[in-house]
Amino acid sequence: MTINESKNYDEVEITINCPHIDDQLQRVIKQIQQMHITLTGTRDGRTYSLCIDNLYYIESIDNQTFLYEEKDVYKSDLKLYEFDQLLLDTHFIRISKNLIVNTAHIDNVRALLNGKFEASLTNNEKVIVNRHYVKAFKEKFLS
Repeated sequence: MTINESKNYDEVEITINCPHIDDQLQRVIKQIQQMHITLTGTRDGRTYSLCIDNLYYIESIDNQTFLYEEKDVYKSDLKLYEFDQLLLDTHFIRISKNLIVNTAHIDNVRALLNGKFEASLTNNEKVIVNRHYVKAFKEKFLS
């Protein structure tokens, strides 16, 4: 790896030189791209710019959408299906009708008896992957 640090640069530019893009490199590229996506959320009457890497999950409750970081919760005017589109090629995946999770914050997963999965997040919260979403979840999480 080569890193050139200089005050002559105005912004960060990443160049990848490779013979071909394999699955591992494709994952690295997606992670880098994900770092540049920000969302806005409100809390206590203030609007915040949120880096999606810090989000654990996005949940819709009673027609309201909430963005969850490790300890803070923000409200968003966007609908869950809009987040599905915005976060299409990121670590986020829909795991139920009302929840999208950031797989980068999943510590472990265990199968439940009813065909669902329980995912334990790195902040010790647990979320349920409904049966309908298990196949896509396994493909994304295990890849």
